[in-house]
Amino acid sequence: MPYTTTQQQPIATEFTAASTVDDVLAGIDLSGRNVVITGGHTGLGREMTRALSRAGAAVTVAARNPTKAAAALDDIPGVETHRLDLVDPDSIDAFVTHFLGTGRPLHILINNAGIMGGALARDNRGYEYHFAANHLGHFQLTNGLLPALRAAGGARVVTMTSGGHRLTDIRWDDPNFEHSEYDGHIAYGQSKTANVLFTVELDRRWSADAIRGYAVHPGIIVTTNLGPARGAGEDPTFSAEWMQMLRSQGLLDDDGNAVIAPELGLKTPEQGASTAVFAATSPLLADIGGVYLKDNDVAPVDDTPPTTEFDGPPPTDVAPHAIDPASAQRLWSMSEQLLSA
Repeated sequence: MPYTTTQQQPIATEFTAASTVDDVLAGIDLSGRNVVITGGHTGLGREMTRALSRAGAAVTVAARNPTKAAAALDDIPGVETHRLDLVDPDSIDAFVTHFLGTGRPLHILINNAGIMGGALARDNRGYEYHFAANHLGHFQLTNGLLPALRAAGGARVVTMTSGGHRLTDIRWDDPNFEHSEYDGHIAYGQSKTANVLFTVELDRRWSADAIRGYAVHPGIIVTTNLGPARGAGEDPTFSAEWMQMLRSQGLLDDDGNAVIAPELGLKTPEQGASTAVFAATSPLLADIGGVYLKDNDVAPVDDTPPTTEFDGPPPTDVAPHAIDPASAQRLWSMSEQLLSA
């Protein structure tokens, strides 16, 4: 299986797994740059909003509840909030119309919001919720904002993914679990593979317009709100089963506190958000795109077979199936068809 590009290999940056958003932004001035972040009011998204705003960027946070988002961002001056529901196509279209109507170019789009876990749920179209929220919503949003991205004369699209992409390729014959037993881990993994493949094809299609794409694995940040909730940016309900799973993977200690060990991928929000900010701003990536990053660098490829059995933090380097160019083109076409149905 061919890899997407010879660029999918580390470039030996000066940053590490322990670097924070402020570390990677040191010396970078974002004055005059416009940024949109989905779910930019909580968890990793809030750290991105804070850091990019402090570096001079004008940040718009897209959230299901903009009033709640504005309250959460009250201490960060100048941030705008606007409604966006990633599983509601009309809401996405309304956000796109609003932003394009401002006439502003869009220099950085961070597709950050997402969900993980929980029982089977479907959106109003019948699409499985992980695939709809984590991939299709961001696919529609990014394509809608293309005129503003082109107008920037140099833009970056950063899409948050996860080492969970290693669990599965796209379930091409049944992406919405209509004909097979539902598995929440596989559903999440499929959506994260979709995030990487989307990045690969976006970069192939749009790099000639100076729009580059990056897929980012942030690490494992137990203190964020990514969990079994129905709705990007909502507070999850951490069940006893969920907590036990986190303990069994070494992510929580016996007292229920998050384990922080960035060299193992276990990070604070400030560390976890850094790779997305690095992808969005670093001059080291000026000539690189369509790649999967982690720990503030381009990640190596790891063709170790997938497994759902882990004794500790799972492997997180990029799997070949997630950067296959033929699969990336196939997913793009399938996503267009699903949105037009």
